[in-house]
Amino acid sequence: MPGPTTGGGGSGSLPSPAETATLPAGAELVEAGITPLVVANEDFYRIDTSIIAPSVDAASWRLRIHGMVDHEVTLSYADLAELPLFEQYVTISCVSNEVGGNLVGNAKWTGVRLREVLAMAGVQAGATQLVGRSVDGWTAGMPTAWVMDPAREPMIALKMNDAPLPRIHGFPARLIVPGLYGYVSATKWLAELELTTLEAFDGYWIPLGWSKLGPILTQSRIDVPRNGQHVQPGRVAIGGIAWAPDRGVSRVEVAIDGQWQDAKITTPISKATWVQWLVAWDAAASGNGSHTIEVRATDGTGVVQTADQTPPAPDGARGHHTIRVTVG
Repeated sequence: MPGPTTGGGGSGSLPSPAETATLPAGAELVEAGITPLVVANEDFYRIDTSIIAPSVDAASWRLRIHGMVDHEVTLSYADLAELPLFEQYVTISCVSNEVGGNLVGNAKWTGVRLREVLAMAGVQAGATQLVGRSVDGWTAGMPTAWVMDPAREPMIALKMNDAPLPRIHGFPARLIVPGLYGYVSATKWLAELELTTLEAFDGYWIPLGWSKLGPILTQSRIDVPRNGQHVQPGRVAIGGIAWAPDRGVSRVEVAIDGQWQDAKITTPISKATWVQWLVAWDAAASGNGSHTIEVRATDGTGVVQTADQTPPAPDGARGHHTIRVTVG
């Protein structure tokens, strides 16, 4: 059995995944200025409460599964490595992301099925909340029903974009739960999984005023052109990304001075990932040359992203990303 990897480029390797993930044809759009379909580890956003990221020794690290279970289980890194590994692309986002913000990213994650690990302990029927606890004591709580729903595949991730989890992204193991904001799910430096009830425990951010439930909202962003940019008359690329994990994105529309039109969207990798989108605009200088550009997405269930604006607190920012550009 291979020895444990270490974060930040240590020696050793995990077994090859039993199930691999590939990009479908048409999934990626290459256009200057548009966010890459898969964000490199070094460019991926980081949000956590640790001033200095914990440094965890994989050889001595343990994951404890306890609480409302039939029997407590403790697993080592080597134990996890013996389980069938699989890959999936998942877009994750921070609830504090402003409309048009960059606290969102898409990556390929490799790890083990969270439900398979929980089954080892035997989740009791009354357990309505799963709490992830970090080595530094940080906690996130999510509904057990969300985790157990076969429509999605929550995981304990051990790799990120084919590399061992970087230290700042949670080495040696972290939770990736499609469709939930990170503050209620994406526990880095995972140390414990506790089964309890929704009423019995509040994760770290809940007493600070954030919503107990954290489904990711349908959101979209304009990457190019930039707000306030001067562009030359002629063909101008308007493009960006849109996401609604884990409902998927079925349509993206762009309004130029209030006139909506469909954007070209890339083939979705899955319902759990963002898409890229593009509109070719024939920009003509007229009047004062100032134009307003706005974007909205429709999720996989047919619900259109709301234009009503809200701040990130308590459950995510709403509204259409809108910019102004000048032609000429």
